[in-house]
Amino acid sequence: MKYIIKGKQMNVKQYMQEKAIKKISKFERFFKPDAEAVMTFSVEKDRYTFEVAIYSGGTIVRAEECSNDMFVSMDMVVEKLERQIRKHKTKLGKRIRQDAMIPENYTISEKIDEDEEYNVVRTKRFQLKPMSVEEAILQMNLLGHTFFVFINAETETVNVVYKRNDGKYGLIEPEA
Repeated sequence: MKYIIKGKQMNVKQYMQEKAIKKISKFERFFKPDAEAVMTFSVEKDRYTFEVAIYSGGTIVRAEECSNDMFVSMDMVVEKLERQIRKHKTKLGKRIRQDAMIPENYTISEKIDEDEEYNVVRTKRFQLKPMSVEEAILQMNLLGHTFFVFINAETETVNVVYKRNDGKYGLIEPEA
């Protein structure tokens, strides 16, 4: 697995990098050798955030946690990744992308409900109208939603704006 370490608003010390790689390397056995783990350290006031995104064969497994201690955040991310991989073992290994994971490396002791169904309980239809990103954010906030689908007036493509956990906004644009 290839490791990429980033620091937002902080310099990541060598011992922190080594600790993070040691903790995340335990997931190497679940992924193909060409997998890439992007680890992002950030600090904002007294909140230490650790984020990991593992890319493998078109599948992305991601976790992010905040706490008042970076090492606690690392431990919480590892637990979250373990839960995600354990819960979605069959789906990730077989249904989604067989090229991404190595299912035979999973050893799971507890019983997991693999017959989880994704039932759509409501369908909404609405007209997409061209608007600016700012107008879409305003519309999303007026509706009280955490995301909003619209046609970007500049690019004439379908985009999604969403509210991030940090209170800021994100934009999803399609790529050709």
